[in-house]
Amino acid sequence: MKHFLRAALVALTLSASALAGAQTTLLNVSYDLSREYFRDINAAFIAQQLASSGQTITINQSHGGSSAQARAVSDGLAADVVTMNTVTDLEFLAGRGVIAADWARQFPHNAAPTTSTILFLVRNGNPKGIKDWNDLIRPGVQVVVANPKTSGNGRMAYLAAWGFVRSQGGSDAQAAEFVRQLYRNVPLLARAGRDATGAFLQRNIGDVLLTFESEVVLVEREFGLGRVDVVHPSVSIKAENPVALVQRTIERKGTQALARAYLDFLYSEPAQEIAARHGLRPRSQAVLQRHANTFRPIRLFTISEYFGSPAQAQRVHFNDGGTFDQIFTQGR
Repeated sequence: MKHFLRAALVALTLSASALAGAQTTLLNVSYDLSREYFRDINAAFIAQQLASSGQTITINQSHGGSSAQARAVSDGLAADVVTMNTVTDLEFLAGRGVIAADWARQFPHNAAPTTSTILFLVRNGNPKGIKDWNDLIRPGVQVVVANPKTSGNGRMAYLAAWGFVRSQGGSDAQAAEFVRQLYRNVPLLARAGRDATGAFLQRNIGDVLLTFESEVVLVEREFGLGRVDVVHPSVSIKAENPVALVQRTIERKGTQALARAYLDFLYSEPAQEIAARHGLRPRSQAVLQRHANTFRPIRLFTISEYFGSPAQAQRVHFNDGGTFDQIFTQGR
């Protein structure tokens, strides 16, 4: 009996230790271009938690194309939080019961602590003279872009091009023809945003890279100033970077409070400053004003203006057999 009790006590102690370890470890599943941003966010949050509560925590990261990441979480990847670059990926997870149906109301600004937009990166000196969207369909101009079926980066680039035509008074039929011509100039579809950057700068493919504004910062840090020029088109899309708690994981692990504190931290002044340094547009107006030289004024439209809603845009344009599949197949 004593041996049984001793064994039970040891087992209980080990279980308690494992639970305690689980409660101080988070997994953030995120999009491809957020690696460096969350590396700095995690360091700041870990330091804050240690100073405020004496708690030492660990935050693990998983990165890839936003839509591929969302599917991985849906298939069982045990994320505590998801931090994506398109609303449709979170709607996908909500539709499968992975995150709460009201996820967008659980945090400020529709649960999007930062925003971004699509800009153009061109070769130093802009040898092809690319200034706006119309230049991307000229003969001889090669456009590097991520696949909108697997990447939020690619999806926003596609919608930005479509919305450009609509913003000029064009019809959806004219927008479809413009986008068809643009993808005829695409030599390859990268799986994710970082893959597109690698193709453009490491493999020297293409004349212009369509990517998030935040990637400009990374390119300058990793490849040096002067490798590329940044072109701000006349109009582009407002891309929100939404976040959510993964209910099934945090309930099983008991990480609800820690996961919520982590996402709340993204709205804090220190975190908003980190976001700005990484080229993400902060929600804090004070931080935004301090970085006015980085975030130039640009006319931005929302998905709802031309596509109804993120869910409708996904269904019409990016689901299998949708408009993108038709355009890309016909355009090759």
